[in-house]
This record gives sequence, structure tokens and C-alpha cells, in this order.
Amino acid sequence: MNLIFRLIQVAVAALFRSRLSPLGESVTRFTVLPTDLDLNGHMNNGRYLTIMDLGRVDLLLRTGVVGAMRRNRWAGVVASVAIRYRRALNPFQRYDLRTRLVGWDERWFFMEQRFTRRGELCAYGIVKIQFAGRGRRVAPQEMADAIHPGAESPPLPRAVRDWQDSEDRLVSGQEPAPALA
Repeated sequence: MNLIFRLIQVAVAALFRSRLSPLGESVTRFTVLPTDLDLNGHMNNGRYLTIMDLGRVDLLLRTGVVGAMRRNRWAGVVASVAIRYRRALNPFQRYDLRTRLVGWDERWFFMEQRFTRRGELCAYGIVKIQFAGRGRRVAPQEMADAIHPGAESPPLPRAVRDWQDSEDRLVSGQEPAPALA
């Protein structure tokens, strides 16, 4: 239940925060609550993914994407996430979640999300998102133009392109998925 309160807090706070450019960075601050913990006493790996949703809510509200979604009856869908955990977040520690759009290609948006504590990286994630509505996929450029006409994607970092290529090979069957023993 605490996540609904966090969602409301993020959404209301976004209304009073400055608008961001499409490539701007959202910074949201959270505290590790007892309900975020796993059996090892630090933030649960699944909770990171849920908190990442909240960071994207702030970014999408402050860049105007949510308004474009409502006007056009579009919905965003997370297609894939890659996350790397580096340092534990312990009970009652405060941390920042930094969310930004890295860029887009002809089908996907790619976002970077970083959990930091006192400037130190605790976890890093890349998220692949697609928008759809009215029975069709929405091209990322169409979405970008809806909030900032003429916007162009910066070049995607090589690591993002490699990740995407790797996923394409696995999904298409060009490369077999690792077998479970």
C-alpha cells in the first residue's frame, strides 16, 4: 500500500516542479522503508523496478508526455529492463533516482535510471519503452514531435545498441536462449 502513497506524492510534486526538456533529467528522492526490504535487510531487487516506475512518472509528467498520451489516447508499455546492482540501499537511507531519456530509434524509447546515494552509484538501469494507441504502435518520432516538434534523438550509446541487438537475436531465435539446468 505504501507505493500508492509514493505514486500520489510523486505525481503531486511533479505538478509544482519545473517543466523538463525532452532530454532533461528528473531527480526524485526516496527513503528505503521497512516494506522495501528483503530477507538480507536491504532494498529488495524487485522494489528497485517499482521505484523506477515512479521516476518515469515524474519524467513523463514534467516533460509533457502524459499530456500527449491523454490527448492522443496513447499508453506506454515497458518492453524490457536491464539493471545492474552495485551497492546495497539499507533501511532508512535516503537516495536519489535520476531518470532521463537516452534517445530513441524507429521503434523504441530508451531511458536511463540511476540510483545514487551521496553521489555514489548504487544501481543502474536501462529501460526500453514503446507507446501504442488506437490499435497501432506509435512511432517514437511521432511521440517526440507531439511534445517537442522537430526533436531529434541523440545518437544511442553503443552499450544500448548492443543490448538491443542482443535482445533481437534472442527473441528472433537467431541465438538460442541459455538453457536452464
